[in-house]
Amino acid sequence: MSPPVAPAGWSRWLVPPAALSVHLSIGQAYAWSVFKPPLESALGLSGTQSALPFQLAIVMLGLSAAFGGTLVERRGPRWAMTVALICFSSGFLISALGAASEQYWLIVLGYGFVGGIGLGIGYISPVSTLIKWFPDRPGMATGIAIMGFGGGALIASPWSAQMLESFGTDSSGIALAFLVHGLSYAVFMLLGVLLVRVPRGTGQGAAAPGGGGAPAAAERAGAVEGVQVSARSAVRTPQFWCLWVILCMNVTAGIGILEKAAPMITDFFADSSTPVSATAAAGFVALLSAANMAGRIGWSSTSDLIGRKNVYRVYLGVGALMYALIALLGDTSKPLFVGCALVILSFYGGGFATIPAYLKDLFGSHQVGAVHGRLLTAWSTAGVLGPLIVNWIADRQEEAGKHGSALYSLSFFIMIGLLAIGFVANELVRPVHPRHHLPVPGKDADVRQRQQPESA
Repeated sequence: MSPPVAPAGWSRWLVPPAALSVHLSIGQAYAWSVFKPPLESALGLSGTQSALPFQLAIVMLGLSAAFGGTLVERRGPRWAMTVALICFSSGFLISALGAASEQYWLIVLGYGFVGGIGLGIGYISPVSTLIKWFPDRPGMATGIAIMGFGGGALIASPWSAQMLESFGTDSSGIALAFLVHGLSYAVFMLLGVLLVRVPRGTGQGAAAPGGGGAPAAAERAGAVEGVQVSARSAVRTPQFWCLWVILCMNVTAGIGILEKAAPMITDFFADSSTPVSATAAAGFVALLSAANMAGRIGWSSTSDLIGRKNVYRVYLGVGALMYALIALLGDTSKPLFVGCALVILSFYGGGFATIPAYLKDLFGSHQVGAVHGRLLTAWSTAGVLGPLIVNWIADRQEEAGKHGSALYSLSFFIMIGLLAIGFVANELVRPVHPRHHLPVPGKDADVRQRQQPESA
């Protein structure tokens, strides 16, 4: 299962397509809201219940990334992509069985638990490899790959809606749609397994940036390693936990809209003269996916120019302003509602794509994949917190007789508060204290040589 080492002259630009084949597949998770109304109708579920498979999948994403991060570093990207393929596709097949038999717990088990493991391992599988191939532009490199995760719903949302329209929205139609998803994604993810390569001289976990055909600029960038912190030491630093809070708050705010996007826009304009149809709602989900995808490459590349802290100031500060506009004026204008949601989702995606480069800046590239995996437990927390806030409050407001935008106003103001917490955490980020740095052999030897005459 060892990934082939790139031959001399092999282009590093072939690595992002391998990563994209995996991330575009597992990015289907962001199209879950398309399945929510059919599942609620076919199986008699509430909005909170229909969100459970998605919530569990995000929890398992964070947990599997945290526990599997070190294994990914040790065994390499091909092993990780293979595990992701098996788990993610199997999750859909189990869910198909659950829908066909009307056993909802099988959908939760398949899509949420088994598929969620595939999400986590697949998500981190290319990150460390990409940073080693692109040490000169880490934000752009990880943005290209992680862009695929955000853009997965751009394909999956209309595709899923079309399948449900063709197969039907009863339990058998949903089961067939799940089956097609599982088989199709297995084939597509296999392309990444076959294409991935590691730089020459790196083995599976070592860092030899710029090998295998990377330009000389990348080799020079990789030659200066700078600060290096192990994954075990990183989690003991305040910087790690500040980033944990930043990611958790940013993800909670974005996922709160994304998980309930289709029914949310329908509710907001249900009482207007031009209500939103199911097809238009699916199109809205696709637009959000496009913003999510564009934000991942656009904002992460921008962070290479203006710095990670500055770009997170934009995500968290402007994001709070967008939520305030939706909460106060969103039901008065569809363009305003859609525009603000698109900006929030671009920040959501940008936050994911920028965080590996932020980690590299603070902790170095030595075990950045393992550190990244541990940090994704923030995503697990947000995956429960965001949908729970939006769905639970919406259900309670509906029971109280409210409707339309009133179902969401309170949850949106809560999101503003969470983004403010993330903004403060970002301001607290400082360089890692030298006591956490790994020793640099050559430098330490030079220091000892200089000290010997003084102590003689």
